[in-house]
Amino acid sequence: MTAQEPSLQQEVTHEVLLQRARDMVPYLAETAAQAEAERKVPEATIAKMHEAGFFRVLQPKRWGGYEMDPQVFFDVQMALAEGCMSTAWIYGVIAVHNWQIALFDLKAQEDIWKDDSSVLIASSYMPVGKVVPVEGGFKFSGRWAFSSGCDHCEWLFLGGVVPPTESNPNPDYRTFLVPRSDLKIVDTWHTFGLKGTGSNDIVVEDAFVPDYRTHSSLDGFQGTNPGIDSKTVPLYQIPFGQLFPRAVSGSTIGATQGAINAYRKVASKRIGSNSGSKTAEDPHAQMAVARAQALVDSLKLTLKNNFAQLMSDARKGEATDINTRIQYRFESAQVPEQCLQEVLELQKMCGGRAIFTNSPLQRFTLDILAGRAHVANNPYQFGHNYGGVQLGLENADIFL
Repeated sequence: MTAQEPSLQQEVTHEVLLQRARDMVPYLAETAAQAEAERKVPEATIAKMHEAGFFRVLQPKRWGGYEMDPQVFFDVQMALAEGCMSTAWIYGVIAVHNWQIALFDLKAQEDIWKDDSSVLIASSYMPVGKVVPVEGGFKFSGRWAFSSGCDHCEWLFLGGVVPPTESNPNPDYRTFLVPRSDLKIVDTWHTFGLKGTGSNDIVVEDAFVPDYRTHSSLDGFQGTNPGIDSKTVPLYQIPFGQLFPRAVSGSTIGATQGAINAYRKVASKRIGSNSGSKTAEDPHAQMAVARAQALVDSLKLTLKNNFAQLMSDARKGEATDINTRIQYRFESAQVPEQCLQEVLELQKMCGGRAIFTNSPLQRFTLDILAGRAHVANNPYQFGHNYGGVQLGLENADIFL
């Protein structure tokens, strides 16, 4: 697969990339229905994101990437979500893989990018792979669900557990890097929300995966990754369990802003068909939009502050305190739940027209609800751990 390289003759900065994302919002809003109907983001949209340089934000410089601060990545994702959350969702999970591959052995990176550094990686981290150790690596089989954007990618990260051995008595959860030629995509994606993400099933039958094309979650937790850039570049020293969960919660913040924008467009002019009163003068409608906008601003500030701390620690060569990581993990997980609560209020305050399937507000609501279903967005699981640690219990999560 060959994609367009960034061709806009302009210095690539945070502000430039964010403006490019904002400029795409009207186009994404126009093509959102097409993405839903086709159950995947259009190829033309992927080409536009390649051309804008979005997929290179977290990519190592040795492969033509920008190695930018994670805040650039999140700002681009949230802006895209104002037009189409499905597009922002797959941008999040695909572009973050260009960060994770920097944690792998350099030979794995060469396998992907030596001929074309714009090649993309999809994933399904569910630890369902059957793993059999063999000389030089592993025999790998299984079926995985929820591989967002897989139709646009030539490689996949797939989850599996290396069974215990005498030398390593604990199960070792790893990410296995598999080429598309070794797998089959099964069309299963028929959903009420995030319809355009094309998050289909993946089947692998007895593929050989070299040891260097695997990444241990323990390395990600401890910061002992084999990637050469992970030892020298602060960006790649952030814990994996801090960056990836935000990639699947960040789009709900942008989608909530998109819902607010759609609500304001309708509610500012709407007059109730029965009452004859203006929605803009309804105190309940006013409170709904006020609460939603305040939430978006608050969530963005928390995200910014969290990654400012993570990057500050990485630049100093220090590991972020485990209690802070537990707190940040919970704060990420509760984002979709909070967004959903406020968007549902907008939905209720927008009247009967908002229940039609061509309502942008309805699309945002269902997309956020679908995003809430991701295992990383379960606030109760991570809230219980955070609260338990606050009460003196041991931490029960290493994906931090």
